[in-house]
Amino acid sequence: MTAGQAAARIVRCPVCRGESVYAPSNPYRPFCSERCKSIDLGDWGNERFRVPDETPPDDQPFGDPKTR
Repeated sequence: MTAGQAAARIVRCPVCRGESVYAPSNPYRPFCSERCKSIDLGDWGNERFRVPDETPPDDQPFGDPKTR
C-alpha cells in the first residue's frame, strides 16, 4: 500500500444493512449501491427524515419560553 492509498473499510449500508466498502473506489459510500443511495435520498425528499426546528409556530410569540 502506498502513502496515498487508504485501507478499505467494510461498513454497514444505512439502507439495506448489507456490507459496503467505505473507500474512494465506492462512489456511493456509505451506501452499497446507487439503489440504496437513491432510496435514502427519496426518504429525505418525502420528509421521512426531519431535522428538528426550534422556531415556534406562526401563532406563538418568539422569545424565551421561561419569560412567558
